[in-house]
Amino acid sequence: MIDAIKAGQVNLDDPTVTIQLLKLNAVIGVIGKVVGANDNLATIGITCALCHATVDNAVAPGIGRRLDGWPNRTLNVGAIIALSPAILNKAPFQSWGPGKFDPRLQFFNGTSIVSLNSFTLPVVLAPAFGLKGVGFETYTGDGPISYWNNYVGVTQMGGHGSFTDPRIGISITQTPDLVTPKLPALLEYQLGLPTPPPPEGSFNKAAARRGGDVFNGVAGCARCHKPPLFTDVLSGPDPNVPFLHSPFEVGTEPVYASRSATKMYRTTPLRALWQHPPYFHDGSAADLPAVVNHYNSVFKLGLRDKEKADLVEYLKTL
Repeated sequence: MIDAIKAGQVNLDDPTVTIQLLKLNAVIGVIGKVVGANDNLATIGITCALCHATVDNAVAPGIGRRLDGWPNRTLNVGAIIALSPAILNKAPFQSWGPGKFDPRLQFFNGTSIVSLNSFTLPVVLAPAFGLKGVGFETYTGDGPISYWNNYVGVTQMGGHGSFTDPRIGISITQTPDLVTPKLPALLEYQLGLPTPPPPEGSFNKAAARRGGDVFNGVAGCARCHKPPLFTDVLSGPDPNVPFLHSPFEVGTEPVYASRSATKMYRTTPLRALWQHPPYFHDGSAADLPAVVNHYNSVFKLGLRDKEKADLVEYLKTL
């Protein structure tokens, strides 16, 4: 089939082709049970990889070897959800655009969809690689990886399991709980996903060295993005309590934080920044120069154009 795909002889829009790919377990993030001589699709479901994996395009655009942990910034999750007949008001989901998802719009309690907020505010799909040692990995530091896996698995993906967090007013109990027993193994797998190195020739080495001095010096980035993990989320007096920042302290959008359990944001651990623009939780910075300009303005750093350019080159190396 690979040779036929390369030759343009396979219609990937044909449902029968999709069925064959599902039988081969060749659709990342989608699991389908195909039965009978007529290849009837009996059940279908999604996995974490739907949003947090992509491919290297080795065969064709969108087809190749899988890259687990890489956020799928071309996937239009909202458009897919809007296809469901259970969704009556499709406009919020259709407004998300590629690479974004709003986990705070609504949740599924096992029997019905429950509204959490009156309007949608999607965030960019986050990378799931390079998380070993980071701690409190969500944008708002609500909890560790397994907390978020549980939240999304049960309340967003419809997994048959239990999730409770009184801070956000959600309590779901389903028997048997098929999600919780899988969380430890999923955690170990995620913690083993390495950060992909920057492609050869993708940054100016001399400028990056100067940019490292700017990062650790006049720009003061390292005060919050503390090496080697480039975050300060575990730097508080109690390692079991995340060290967080007010949206107004860092000049970022405050509404998404207000919908979370902590009402604040954790310092993003900088890893493989070259791989996943746009930046910030809401994708409001289109590229790394926009990130640098944001903080230069918010913190009144007074960086010269040369320093900003060098800092961008350094960020490409992380």
